[in-house]
Order: sequence, then C-alpha cells, then structure tokens
Amino acid sequence: MADRINKDRAKAIMIQGTMSNAGKSLLCTGLCRIFKQDGYKVAPFKSQNMALNSAITSDGLEMGRAQYVQAEAAGIEPSVLMNPILLKPVTTMGSQLIVRGEVRGNYQAAEYFRMKHQLIPEIQSAYDDLAAENDIIVIEGAGSPAEINLSKGDFANMGMAKMAGAPVILAGDIDRGGVFAQLYGTVKLLPEDEQNIIKALVINKFRGDVSLLGNGLDMISDLTGKPVAGVIPMMDVDIDDEDSLSSRLTRQSKPALIDVAVIRLPKISNFTDLAPLEATDGVGVRYITSPGEIGNPDLIVIPGTKSTIADLKWMRSSGIEAVIKKLSSSDTPVIGICGGYQMLGEKITDHEGAEGGGSIRGMELLPVVTEFQHEKHRTRTSGNFLEVSGIFSSLTGQPLTGYEIHMGRTILEGNGVPLIKLENGQLMGCQNGNVYGSYLHGFFDSAECRREILDELGKNKGIDFSPESFNWSEYKDQQYNKLAAALRASLDMEMIYKIIEKGI
Repeated sequence: MADRINKDRAKAIMIQGTMSNAGKSLLCTGLCRIFKQDGYKVAPFKSQNMALNSAITSDGLEMGRAQYVQAEAAGIEPSVLMNPILLKPVTTMGSQLIVRGEVRGNYQAAEYFRMKHQLIPEIQSAYDDLAAENDIIVIEGAGSPAEINLSKGDFANMGMAKMAGAPVILAGDIDRGGVFAQLYGTVKLLPEDEQNIIKALVINKFRGDVSLLGNGLDMISDLTGKPVAGVIPMMDVDIDDEDSLSSRLTRQSKPALIDVAVIRLPKISNFTDLAPLEATDGVGVRYITSPGEIGNPDLIVIPGTKSTIADLKWMRSSGIEAVIKKLSSSDTPVIGICGGYQMLGEKITDHEGAEGGGSIRGMELLPVVTEFQHEKHRTRTSGNFLEVSGIFSSLTGQPLTGYEIHMGRTILEGNGVPLIKLENGQLMGCQNGNVYGSYLHGFFDSAECRREILDELGKNKGIDFSPESFNWSEYKDQQYNKLAAALRASLDMEMIYKIIEKGI
C-alpha cells in the first residue's frame, strides 16, 4: 500500500468525534501505527488539547499525553509541534495555557475565548513544520465539531481541517447509546461546506454481533450522504488515556493478590504513572473517592494533581486524609508523586499566587515544606535510590528514570531524609518510615523497581508474590500492534487511503 500516497507533499486525515470520549485518540493512535506499518512516515497532530495528563519531550517541553502516545505508535520522537496548544484546567472556569510546550499563563474561559485567535499563527506554523517532514499527518479533533456556540474562530475541529486541507472521518460512540442520532445530528448541524469535508463515518465501541445493526448502516449512510468506513469493536487494549474521562478511573479492579488504592483527586493528573502496575498480573489498582472505599490496602498512592491546595482541602473535608494518616500509623506504605508528595509535607505556601495564593497545613507525614512558584520545572531525568528505609529498603541503589513536571519547590526540614540522587547530583524526595514522596513521574515503568516494590508488598502480606517481569516499552509496542490489527479488521482501509489521497 505504500505507493498509494504521493509523497511529494504531506497528506492529512482528521478524526473528529460526535462528543468527547468518542474514541478519537485511540483511532488516531491505531492509524498512526497502521500507516507506519505500511511504510509511511507519519506524525500525529492536535491543535488544541485540554487534558491534565501531559508528557515531557526530550528537550524538556510539555505536550498532551495523547499525542505523545500517538508519536510512540508512529515510531517517531514526540515533539510539541504535534500539540502546539495545551490547556490544563486549574479551576472549573480557568486553565493554564501552554504554547509549544511552555507556559503562557492562566486564563479564564471567556478571556481565552477572546484571545485564542492570536494563537492561529502558532498552530499553522507547527502544522507546516510537521507536514514538511512527513508523508501523512493524522489529526485529532477536540470534543465535537457541532458545538455551534463555539464555531466562530474554531481551530480545533473544522477550522483545523480547513487549515490543513484534511478530509474528516466522523466517529460516534455506540456504547453510550444513540449513535445514529449522534452521527446524523452532528453532520446536519454543520454548514454545507463543512458537511462536505466529512468523507466517512465510523461507529466506535461496538459490543456483540455487527449483524445486529441490520440496515442501520445503510440508513445512516443514506440520511447523511456519507459512507460508513467501519464498525470498531470495544477493544481490550492497554494504552495510555488522555484525561479524567478515562474508564481506568471508574472500572472495577480485577481480583488481585496485591491491592493498591490510588486517591482519585478532583484534579488528578498523570495518573498514567499507575498503568504499569495495572498491567501486572496479580495487582489490583483501585481509584478511591471516599474514605469508605479505602479499606485496608497493601499500598496507598497519592498521585499528581493540577491543584494541590484545592485537592488537599478536598481530601481533608472528605475524611480521606484522616484514613490515610491512620493507616500510615499502622505501617501501611504510602507513596506520594508530585502533587501527592507536596501534600504529604508539613506545609504548602503560595505567595506568588500560582494556585490562587495562601498557605495550608500539609498531611504532616514527611518533614518537607513546599512553596509554589510561577515557573514550571520540566525535565526528563534519571538517578538512583539512596538508602531506603522501611518496607522498600530493597530499592536501595536501584536506578530509575522518569520526568518532572511541577511548579513547586520542596525542601527538607530538620532531619528529613532524601529519597533519590539524580544524575546531576541533586537530591530529591523524602522518606519517613513507610512514607515516601518525590517529584519523579514514571518510576513504575522500571521492571526492577516494580519487582522490588511488589515483592516487598507480598512479603509484608505474608504471601509469595513474584510477578512476571516485563519490559514496559515492549509491552506498549505490543499494545500498539494489537490496536492496529483490530482496526485493520474493522475499517475499510482501502476507503481510508482513497480519502487521504483525494483530500477535501
């Protein structure tokens, strides 16, 4: 198939959805892998992403997790060119604006809507740079193109399709019901010129026998004037999710020997840290929203958050903090990552107003204090565990790699004991008995770290638990291939290649 596309210039295909969480990200990820397998140089692109799950590029810049994953599927180095605008919600009405990987400030929704047209040159420039280096660009839309209240000045959906000259495939989510109404309504709410940009429909997340759809596919095709390019089944693939709509956060944990309770903070971010544990046989990861759900876990994890102070107040008022402190006092191990690490300390202050100002008492489980700063620290890094106390003493000396992404500066107080020595010689994190905290995301990716942690949790429980070790990078690659195979079996790839070649 590699001769189907004229490689003299980049072609584009755009996946839009009838709603948020319609499966756009997964479709784009799978198409990136398919085009790579077929011999093309392919790159993902999303002009504007709103998500709390982000990633750090090799040059220390921040981008949406979804496009980072799609770049991995495409077999290329992730770049902020693939996601020039990232919005990270801070409050219900405002977000941190990140342009080409760097923070521009915090904006209320109305304020951002008024100024966002100024970002169009940034988007066009990023897309042009990416298109100059690739054969195919797989563009992901945002939300729905039929948000008629937001259509003016749009550059996330049809506005982006026009900028890139990208034909659109519209995906609907049958799992939530009303898929035919979703598809028909979305198409018909668009002006005629934008309807014409949509070249095909896809029904996503189907369960059961496709024959049950009967003549529905022909009917929706006749009603919209758009062919159906495929019916994609609900797939059992383990690929990083984009944001808090993720099913990871609500699905029932599988029966397990090792029980990990993760606090589902209101502004939880980078919960993909836990994905390697979820993928490990014998480990159950539960996301907790109330004190009664915590039970008696083998490990408690307080993950990252975009609003540390607000989420700490939520933990306090909900009673979750009190339960964690009680369990910690009886030696249940607690790990805090990034914002979770900040919460475990003595005090958090925000003199610069990064999170609205003020100060708050921490959980007082680690002898550290945190002060927020407007400047965001972003970097990939590596290092080694220092001498580790408590249950995880076997981690002593273990190498680890990951990334930092935070706006606070945390310092040890009194007899505070650091946890990690970074490759640049700096000390990071803190430990106190069975309580551990650091800014390093991604250390569960290490097979060695996972094995030591899980082995010790098993011993602490009085069971012999030696999970099979696996390489996380290889595991992810297998999942991308699995996704691509499922899409090939469900999509009319002949039709999709013709759509790409013809354009809009």
